[in-house]
Amino acid sequence: MHELIRTNDLVLLSFVRAALEDEGIEFIVVDNNMSVLEGSLGILAARVLVPEADAAEARKALGERGIAHELRPETP
Repeated sequence: MHELIRTNDLVLLSFVRAALEDEGIEFIVVDNNMSVLEGSLGILAARVLVPEADAAEARKALGERGIAHELRPETP
């Protein structure tokens, strides 16, 4: 799995979910409940993961929607 976004921002998380659903890209959100419990300290952020095979398409889709700056750095 490829980590696209790590955030405690519920609005951003909702936007990412909607964008990936619109593109038909499968994804999972992990640590969402922990990030809500933890609050705004930023220690336990929710993470959006996509299959490696869909990572480039997902990154492109989110970049086209103006949130490329929110994406996690690509790792080799």
